[in-house]
Amino acid sequence: MKIDIGIDDRSRKEIAGGLSRLLADTYTLYLKTHNFHWNVTGPMFNTLHLMFEQQYTELATAVDEIAERIRALGEAAPGSYSQYAELSSIREETGVPSAEDMIRQLVADQEAVARTARSVFPAAEAASDEPTADLLTQRMQVHEKTAWMLRSMVS
Repeated sequence: MKIDIGIDDRSRKEIAGGLSRLLADTYTLYLKTHNFHWNVTGPMFNTLHLMFEQQYTELATAVDEIAERIRALGEAAPGSYSQYAELSSIREETGVPSAEDMIRQLVADQEAVARTARSVFPAAEAASDEPTADLLTQRMQVHEKTAWMLRSMVS
């Protein structure tokens, strides 16, 4: 069926494309954070193990919200590792870095996801797509706060 929500087809495609990049970044960060939760060691183990769990749980919820917004705009949400690898700005970690290196990577990645969310904002605003703008605002707040909290743990 034709979609008639007050946003033209071209704008819906453009916004969904940006949200697909955000979804890929979010899912990749989810996987990385979960990996670090499993593999962190050292004197900050308990603190980081619990903090990473809170973070990946929040990211898992966000993945669903972003994908559902893409679908509401009438586009298919990417859902494979190969698509995410192509779309994401987050670098995978295949090794087991030190706890401090994990924190530093996650700071950079949280900031990268905030930048991706911010990059979609102009298209959402131009199309008067308030639901997407609201989602983007929420995501930026979460990622900027999380980056600050992680950054506060290293000198």
